[in-house]
Amino acid sequence: MPEFTSRRGLLFGTAAVSAGALLVGCTSNETKDDPASNEQPAADDKPGKAVTIGFAGPQADHGWLNAINQNAKSRAERYEDVTLEITEGSNDTAQQIGQIETLINKKVDVLVVLPADGKALTQVGLKAMRAGIPVVNLDRIFNSPQAYRCWIGGDNYGMGLNAGHYIGEQLKDKGDARVIELAGLDNLELTKQRTQGFDDALKNYPNIKKVARQAADFTVESGQAKMAQLLQAQSNFDALWNHDDDQGVGALRAIEQAGRDDFLMVGGAGALSAFQAIKKDDGVLKATVLYPPTMAASAIDLARALGQGKGVGGLAEFEIPASLTLYSAVVDKSNVDQYMPTGFK
Repeated sequence: MPEFTSRRGLLFGTAAVSAGALLVGCTSNETKDDPASNEQPAADDKPGKAVTIGFAGPQADHGWLNAINQNAKSRAERYEDVTLEITEGSNDTAQQIGQIETLINKKVDVLVVLPADGKALTQVGLKAMRAGIPVVNLDRIFNSPQAYRCWIGGDNYGMGLNAGHYIGEQLKDKGDARVIELAGLDNLELTKQRTQGFDDALKNYPNIKKVARQAADFTVESGQAKMAQLLQAQSNFDALWNHDDDQGVGALRAIEQAGRDDFLMVGGAGALSAFQAIKKDDGVLKATVLYPPTMAASAIDLARALGQGKGVGGLAEFEIPASLTLYSAVVDKSNVDQYMPTGFK
């Protein structure tokens, strides 16, 4: 499972809106008196300087990771001036380092890297930067900011925070309420961040108590097994937060097998199956908190802007930002249609 590390508004779009919406031309109200109006342009959809982007990610052994690859490919195909050199992907750090070194030797213009292990791949990121190839570090972050020009990724703490607030608002008038948590892999920092955000949010609701937590492995099988254990141990609770929609498929199977429908469930990441269940609204799953794979499309947009020496429309600065943290929006029945096209399988 990857370490899943832009808000609709003035600067960054939600998961449904990738950075392409940002990389548009300057607004029409600019005048010659505006010092920014005569500087380098922002990237837009019009063909420009040809850019070769090398893309290296881990093996797509999870729905979210597969969606990362698909978002990168489809975004690159949108641009006539972009050539995408994509690796097969590997969870073996030595193999991924070798793949990135091959892209460096090919002298690609920009690199987009989602490392299998950020710490282990820091040196190859530094190697690319020293070779004059700017790196867009996607999601799992390198140990040194010198190893990348721009980082873009998700907000694990924000996922937990927003899941906790959603559940809190649903249960705030209930009296004494009990919630449980189906987490991911406990040896991952992202899991700790999600749990911390969830716990911090619940502190705002004194009537709510977290009574159980079980860690799963981000798989359908583990989700089913661990959820069955939670259901057996907890005969009465009001809400469940599940960290990951893939393991949530298994969790929902266990819930159905147990014949339980006396609580609400909130998922995480933004799988198509979760969106469909939320829209259907005939089960316990009422919402999911996004960790948008559209970040890969946004990374391609940023890499293209870097390769063309352009900035981001809507910002006063002449360069793309050094980092972009995506917003973990809550998707429920009220807005699920908006996000449906972004759901991953």
